[in-house]
Amino acid sequence: MLYYQNPFDQPYRVVYRITINTRTHTLTLFRDNNVFRTYPVAVGKSSTPTPRGTFRIINRVVNPGGPFGVRWLGLNVPNGDYGIHGTNNPSSIGKNISNGCIRMYNNNVIELSNLVSIGTVVNII
Repeated sequence: MLYYQNPFDQPYRVVYRITINTRTHTLTLFRDNNVFRTYPVAVGKSSTPTPRGTFRIINRVVNPGGPFGVRWLGLNVPNGDYGIHGTNNPSSIGKNISNGCIRMYNNNVIELSNLVSIGTVVNII
């Protein structure tokens, strides 16, 4: 007896992607190619700019501590250790002030971390 798999029996998988605009200091989360959330962020200062390009989330750390706030989402940026993370300095959000990472308010990075997975595409423009 042959069995054929019905593609409609498969659970629906939500696909997220992230675009970070360093000029407008925003992180936009897309869900199935539709804007789902937009968050304010801080990015790198002129001497340590946030790298531009397309990357992926490669790791996640809960409560990394210190300046990284309550979450760390590491990116596969060549020649550096960059990520999306919380902050212990909320007044920095909306500014060019980091060493190249993307800072978010802690409550926002918790929400983001709960939605995205390892492998999520991050486009930084």
